[in-house]
Amino acid sequence: MSLATAPALPVPSAATPSTPAPQPHGPAAAAYIPPPGGQRAAPLALSFVNPAGLYDPRPNGYSHLAVVQGAARTVHVAGQGGEDAQGRLATGFAQQVAQALANLGTALAAAGARPQDVAKLTVLIVDHSEERLHTFGQALMAMWAGAPTPACTLIPVPRLALDGMLFEIDALACVPAG
Repeated sequence: MSLATAPALPVPSAATPSTPAPQPHGPAAAAYIPPPGGQRAAPLALSFVNPAGLYDPRPNGYSHLAVVQGAARTVHVAGQGGEDAQGRLATGFAQQVAQALANLGTALAAAGARPQDVAKLTVLIVDHSEERLHTFGQALMAMWAGAPTPACTLIPVPRLALDGMLFEIDALACVPAG
């Protein structure tokens, strides 16, 4: 597993009557809402992980996981397709869905998450049809094993990154810090 960690973000100091707490600046400043008391609960750290069992995505310019650590951890799983750990693409839509969901499970497990921790999915399907929707839906429900399934956006697309690639899924999961 490859792990690269960005430095922890600075924690603003507590506000005193004569010295206000430092405020964020730049594009995110407009969305910043200070927590009660003017302090952040804990520093945040951002890690990128490429777990064993998945092919090495670094030559293609991305990581399988981006994990934000703080009071809660947010796990961002890059788009998983129907490739095995050696990068071989499964043939057929149903086989690619099965492999992509297995890859998603591997990526989530590497971050200490389960399918039930996923809050949001984005799914891309080439030549989308009701039949393909049914195939994906059945596989997803089987993976979630009766638990509530997450929010999901399905986007029909004309093509994906690799020749012959028919399905891709990414996820956003939230797990307790610790």
